[in-house]
Amino acid sequence: MTKMTLLGGLTPAQFLRDYWHKKPLLIRQAIPGFKPLLSLEELAALARDNHVESRLICHFDQQWSMEHGPLDTLPARDKDQWTMLVQGVNLHHAGAEALMRAFRFAPDARLDDLMISYATNGGGVGPHFDSYDVFLLQAHGKRRWRIGAQKNLDLIDGLPLKILKHFTPDQEFVLEPGDMLYLPPHYAHDGVAEGECMTYSVGFRSPSYQELAEGFLQFMADSVDLPGRYDDPDLSPSKHPAELPRAMLDTVEAQLRKITFTRDDITIFLGEYLSEPKFNVVFQGPDKPLTLGRFLQTAGKRGLKLSRKTQMLYRGKHVFINGESFAVDKADKAVLAILADARGLSGAELAAASDDVIEALFTWYTDGWLELA
Repeated sequence: MTKMTLLGGLTPAQFLRDYWHKKPLLIRQAIPGFKPLLSLEELAALARDNHVESRLICHFDQQWSMEHGPLDTLPARDKDQWTMLVQGVNLHHAGAEALMRAFRFAPDARLDDLMISYATNGGGVGPHFDSYDVFLLQAHGKRRWRIGAQKNLDLIDGLPLKILKHFTPDQEFVLEPGDMLYLPPHYAHDGVAEGECMTYSVGFRSPSYQELAEGFLQFMADSVDLPGRYDDPDLSPSKHPAELPRAMLDTVEAQLRKITFTRDDITIFLGEYLSEPKFNVVFQGPDKPLTLGRFLQTAGKRGLKLSRKTQMLYRGKHVFINGESFAVDKADKAVLAILADARGLSGAELAAASDDVIEALFTWYTDGWLELA
């Protein structure tokens, strides 16, 4: 793999081996000459949208406050110590999506979103830690970061934010536009704006095993098949009527132990779970969709691309898109894997698609899951 300016001259393999999940990395001019992709006005417009996750965090008069969006009004731009956070900007802006996709040396199943933080002088969210890997790219102005590999991650009680009770940094950096800081999970950090600034955060999905277990059990509930009904033809007279009978426990335990799952079950669950759109994602198809014939003709010339909001994954014979899954044969898998990996298909690649794939692509087009390139 080639070396990347984005990773400070490291190859993705070197970065993953030496830093990922292990230690921080400061990369000066990861993206030389980087300019903000959105103005404050454009970012504020997103924060007013019902379908965009946003927060306003203020530290006025030594008191922390947090307001969830939609954010109809913001403090004055010349007032110190407030921060606006806008999640999932990659879903709404082509440049933000392209920036996030530059981090696809990690699989799409792990890549989460691009968040933009706008802060006035002294603004920040307090010393904290994240449960996931994060890249912090400075887009505008300066931000001073203090970081530390501390083990005590206790939080201050009674605050609307998760702020560390004891923060003991051991390194300090000032990031300027184009500079980037990578932090592994649970690494304590505090970023404070020096003047007006914008920071872009590329975060990664790291679901808890409890969350996965609950989701998997719910998924398996739809496929459990235990025929029959409890009976006890050899029932004996009860000496203690309120006591659960041992024979009943034994019988029910034996039946429940018949519930099993396979690697295939886990694959389908995980693919559907990780491709499921977030609660605030809304797809919108074309106002005047083409007929199937015109769609094929136009796509043959221009190609197709997945919507920014679409998550598409695959494993083996299984293909997953926006929480749905289906099994495909080898030829169809070849076409759909190109679509998932490249997030698009050329006209020539589309020519190899079967009628079944064409039908699926047309449905996804009308649903707004993919678009004409």
